Amino acid sequence: MSAINFSVSSNNKKKRSGITLWKNFQLGLLHVAIAITSVAINGVLNRIMINDLGILSTIVAILVVLPYLLSPTQVWIGQYSDTHPIFGYRRSPYIVLGMIFCFVGMVLTPNAALLLASNFWMGIAVGLVAFGLWGMGFNLAVVSYLSLASDLSEEDNRSQTIAMMWFMMIVSIIVSAILIGRALEPYSEAQLFRVFYMVAIVGMGMVVVGIVGLEKRYDNRETQSRHSQATAVKAVLDNPQARIFFIYLIMMLVAILGQDILLEPYGAFTFEMSVQETTQLTALWGSATLVALVIYGFVLNRFMSKRTGALLGAIIATVGLIFIGMSGLTVDENLFNIGIAVLGFGTGIATSTNLGLMLDMTTAEQVGLFIGAWGVADALARGLGMLLSGIVRDVITFAFGNPTLGYVSVFFIQAVFLVASLSLLFKIDVSQFQEKQPTLTELAALNADV
Repeated sequence: MSAINFSVSSNNKKKRSGITLWKNFQLGLLHVAIAITSVAINGVLNRIMINDLGILSTIVAILVVLPYLLSPTQVWIGQYSDTHPIFGYRRSPYIVLGMIFCFVGMVLTPNAALLLASNFWMGIAVGLVAFGLWGMGFNLAVVSYLSLASDLSEEDNRSQTIAMMWFMMIVSIIVSAILIGRALEPYSEAQLFRVFYMVAIVGMGMVVVGIVGLEKRYDNRETQSRHSQATAVKAVLDNPQARIFFIYLIMMLVAILGQDILLEPYGAFTFEMSVQETTQLTALWGSATLVALVIYGFVLNRFMSKRTGALLGAIIATVGLIFIGMSGLTVDENLFNIGIAVLGFGTGIATSTNLGLMLDMTTAEQVGLFIGAWGVADALARGLGMLLSGIVRDVITFAFGNPTLGYVSVFFIQAVFLVASLSLLFKIDVSQFQEKQPTLTELAALNADV
């Protein structure tokens, strides 16, 4: 899953026309193109590096979290593209350049993985270049096409625009995980390279279809206002209730998202699952998350308070983490799959309700700031969570000489951490919140970060 920051830009002096369905679809294709690179790296390569090549999970985590470490560059990129169009286009050139970096870096990552197993220091050098290109391209493309989504849409239909992008992304994650898994069966290094090249070719094809005719050429360099991550964080820190909630969000996301780097290697080591089987774990998680979003959007939010929903989502996710940990101790693959589905469902409920609470803490004029703050929390939590998970797994594995115990310990620690985060949730004064329930499309828009 990839962390994506949604920046809101506006131009009050000039009214824009509503965005068409085709342009919505084009924007969604750009979102999908980025998403499938994350499936290839976070759903396939991480398992091969840790389980098949025996690379320390800490090293893998450091490389995989580079996009999140580089996420602060989105502030500068977004502001620079506002005032520095290329050939009259503010976003398209930056999107294309970012996508090129992203796909080139992704294609190079298998080379880095194999080098790490045979020539560590050369592998580290190539890995930093490959994963660094992927991370920089990820951030450059994401902030540019989401800025373009904001440019093209009006305030009253922006959530629908992002919602369509999000649904296309989550469906693409499910479908691409299934297709990539099948393409890698039977697994070989040669086939791994072919699949990564194919992902890059398909992705660039989506970029071509998505970018042509999407953005109008500007005749002047009119500037637009944009909220930086620093401004978003300051807005949170100035609000005592939001400050507590922001810290709670980071704790909750560290617990829920930190396992992302370990699920596939865990399945491979403990249950001897094939590359195809571990890749499809991403599809299972994504399907459960999508089902949870729909159920909450259509049913639960009609009779359940958002704080109750946040509590329910956290409890369900905690049960999922416990099931995943217990499956290793009992060597029960069915329990492992059930745990992933339960975790995905709980994640969908928890993120939807927590982000609904976030909206309640502010006026409409500040929503962009708080979405920016959510992006900061998501990037910090995902990067920190995966890094700590990798370190804990390695430390316990070496201390006790038992890799399964290393994996299981991470899942149980995350379950405890998730429960502990709820102590902050109960300190938030819900009576100060507005009573507006977000719509399904607003929830999908907010969940673009997931």
